[in-house]
Amino acid sequence: MHDLLFTGARLLDPASGLDGPGDLLIRDGLILDHGSGLGRPDGVTAIDCAGLCLAPGLVDLRADIGEPGHEHRETIATAAAAASAGGITTLCALPDTDPALDDPALVQFVLRRGEATGCITLLPYGAATKRCEGGELAEYGLLKEAGAVAFTDGRRAIGNARTMRLALSYARAFGSFVVQHPEEPSLAAGGAATEGELATRLGLPGIPPAAEAMMVARDIALARITGGHVHFAHVSTAAALGLIRAAKAEGLAVTCDTAPPYFDLNETAIGDWRTYAKLSPPLRPEADRLAVVAALADGTIDAIASDHQPRDADDKRLPFAQAEAGGAGLATLLGVTLARVHGGDLSLLAALDLLTARPAKLLGLPVGRLAKGVAADLMLLDLDRGWQVKDGQLPGKAQNTPFDGRALEGRVVGTWKAGRRVFG
Repeated sequence: MHDLLFTGARLLDPASGLDGPGDLLIRDGLILDHGSGLGRPDGVTAIDCAGLCLAPGLVDLRADIGEPGHEHRETIATAAAAASAGGITTLCALPDTDPALDDPALVQFVLRRGEATGCITLLPYGAATKRCEGGELAEYGLLKEAGAVAFTDGRRAIGNARTMRLALSYARAFGSFVVQHPEEPSLAAGGAATEGELATRLGLPGIPPAAEAMMVARDIALARITGGHVHFAHVSTAAALGLIRAAKAEGLAVTCDTAPPYFDLNETAIGDWRTYAKLSPPLRPEADRLAVVAALADGTIDAIASDHQPRDADDKRLPFAQAEAGGAGLATLLGVTLARVHGGDLSLLAALDLLTARPAKLLGLPVGRLAKGVAADLMLLDLDRGWQVKDGQLPGKAQNTPFDGRALEGRVVGTWKAGRRVFG
């Protein structure tokens, strides 16, 4: 492995607040030093960044990959390629595959497949319950020992309160946490869009927004009882965010993330029964979108995740109510987040913090920062490069993007994993 020297970069490190010109030196896959006046040691390969932004690789908390069981939608290899193109170097994989990741051997299988790509660190979640069916708890100790990063049933809510209480207690005992899909299952059953005027006009069965807040309120109460850590995925409503904000003020172990559709799109994107915009949770009214933007800015939201949910064409070419929910998100994670920077809602460092250092801290990982001695997981970003999201032209297998046709500003031009270039 060659030593690398990045010169003439705009160094961005949200963890330390660094934003300024400088160089960065890599040796043996680790960051050796960064700053000004590093010189050029013998035998070093120099890369002229020409003023482009050099930042830590993204840490994505949530992606449904498909493998094992649904390789026709996405494989670990194709997801890794899409992630690298989007600047992602650490990716957390949901366990509700077929079979579910409720067995240590399956967790190790996913870890090995991720390592084999050579371009990402793939971290599997362990199933919170056996087969992700919400009943009997999985073996948390064995799954954690095998490499599970935390526990969740993925896109399925843990609906039974007693089961969730036990899950929080057991996860706490193993120094881990539970990720919840915050949607009360009986209220959401059969729904296709957010309940309200638009769903009624389109003739679609509705999911009341209260389904999210009710589950959040219940699980905050369970976190208070157990002392366990609950993390709410893809939070999308003002009511739920208000509850999370209050729980944090109380000092409870409560965290959350959201995904780009919930701060960039609102429910009008499903107009004319556009199935690419059918997501889980469903897109919300504009007031909720604005609440998500505000929660990103005030620190209530701990991370932005891609919430990548690959679907093939047959999953989407159905009447809206029958089409599967989900949108591809790996390649668009950074670009859509940067739209909030260009729009003045977030500073550049604050946006990158939600994509790097903060999710890494949540997972207890020594990544997502530019610091001496850490792995050289990096992305080179051209903030001014414009591009358009187009179905059929995204990296990876999944093309079911809710952002089809969206013009974005800011694109990754290079990605390095442990000092080795894996994209660009």
